[in-house]
Formats: sequence, structure tokens, C-alpha cells
Amino acid sequence: MIIGLVTAVAASVCYGTGSVLQAVGTRRSAREEVAARGAGAGATEHGGPSLSSTAKAAVTWEFIVGTVLDLIGFGLGALAARLLPLFLSQTIISANLVITALLSIKLLGLRLKQLEWISIGVLCGALVMLAVAAGPEGGHHAAMSFHWGLLIGSVVLIAGGSLIVRRLGRSGAIVAGLLSGLGFGALGVGVRILNGVDPFDLAQLLGDPALYAILVGGIGGMYLHTVALQVGSVNGATAALVVGETVVPGIVGVVWLGDTSREGLGWLAVFGFVLAVVSAVGVAYFGQSEAEEHGAQPKLPERAGL
Repeated sequence: MIIGLVTAVAASVCYGTGSVLQAVGTRRSAREEVAARGAGAGATEHGGPSLSSTAKAAVTWEFIVGTVLDLIGFGLGALAARLLPLFLSQTIISANLVITALLSIKLLGLRLKQLEWISIGVLCGALVMLAVAAGPEGGHHAAMSFHWGLLIGSVVLIAGGSLIVRRLGRSGAIVAGLLSGLGFGALGVGVRILNGVDPFDLAQLLGDPALYAILVGGIGGMYLHTVALQVGSVNGATAALVVGETVVPGIVGVVWLGDTSREGLGWLAVFGFVLAVVSAVGVAYFGQSEAEEHGAQPKLPERAGL
């Protein structure tokens, strides 16, 4: 349990730091593109970022370092997902919102509203409740139909979500953050049920649909999170991600994988879980104006071509 907790906290720090560095890279890329090509550069007809602008943001040094930290966080988070109940591991990892908020003040020059600080404080309290209430993790086995369902669901989620977010344009930041969180949530579930890990069996590992669900959820989630950072608040987008990667894996762990709380503390686990989600939503809601106040992306016209 202790190793799992330490691993989840370390993953949270990596993810939080990575998000802010990625936000720095996307904003610098957007400013440079506008300076080079004029207002409206890198926008789709719906006012959102084009695929080319997202690709350019992804090759800035800040974004690359942030991505490396995300990969380290992924490895640590994968270990935590196999050592702890999913509702605990995913929620602790989602506390990267706190790291993101603190670093965004220093690196992005943001000023958080009082209600955002309150929401972040409530989230920290909720995490303590979950840590106290968490019992032993459940199993790692799930029916093969569940593995296939996870893969199909991940593909539909990422493909359909990408189309929806592109049509929403600049108003799609929170939706993109939520969908990216669901992608990372699918990744967490996939890691938990992955066959061929213990004992290691390469053929079984490569033949497991959950492995490809992990890849789809991870890569697709990273793309959607990048889009969210391009068009919206870094704290708001990260908070929406927190909701997506916490709720679904937590429910799956309890309903299908046998995750439990300590005897007599089920009420505390449920209360802490709900409180964590509500507080994350609060950060997303109260931070919506941050993007416009501080310029997540230079102002784009309503309809602009490449």
C-alpha cells in the first residue's frame, strides 16, 4: 500500500509539472504563429486549433520536456494502478491539479480566484479521506469481452471526441479536457486488467486488446489535452481531465474488479470520491475566464481559414 501511495504521488507530480510545461509550449507556439502569419493563423473554420498548429505546439522544447514527464508519470501511474484500488490511485494521480495550479502561478503568471483555491483545498481534503478509507485492491482479471469492449470504447471515444472538439472550436476546452481524462481513465483500466504481465508472457501481452486500448487512450488523451491547453484555461482543462480519469475508472474498479474500502468506512470512500469530483468541477468552472484574461491562445476570429 505504501509503495503504491508513493508511486501515485510521484506520478501526480510528473503529470502536473508536465501539463504546465505543455501549456507554456502551446502558448509560445501560438504567439509565434500569429506573429509570423497574422491573426487567425492555425485556426479551423470553427475557431479552434488546426491539426498543424497542434503539431507545431508539440515540437516546442517545453512541450517535449512536459511529454517526457508525462511518460514517466504514465509508468509510475501504471504501477500504482496495479498496487492500489483504482478509485484511490486515479484520484491521487488526479491531484496533479494542485501541482498544475501552483506552477501556473509561477510559469504562466496566473492569479487564481479565491473560489479556485477553496476548490483545490477541498480536493486535497477529499484525497485524505480516500487514502484513509481505501481497503485492499481487487483482482486483475476481467472477461475477454471486457477487454474488447474497452478497446472499442476507447477508439469510439477518441475518434468521436476529436471530431466533436474540432467542431466546438474555442468553446471546446472543457469538453476536450474531459474526453482526454476519459482516455487516460481507459488507459488506467487497461493497465489494471492487462494480461501477460505477471508472469510475463509476450505472446499473451501482444494478443490482449487491453494493450491497444492503453495505446489509443494514452495517445488520444494526450492529443485532446493538448487541444484543451491551446484553447482554454490550463487549470480548467486539467480539472476537467481529473473528472474524466477519476470517475469512470473508480466505478469500473468497484463494480467489475472488486476494489473495496476498509470495513465500516465505505461511506467515507463514497463521500471523499464525490467531494473530489465536485471540487475538480469547481476548479474547471471558476477558472473558465482564465483563458481569456491571460491568453491561452491569441484571439482568433470566429471563422478563419488556414
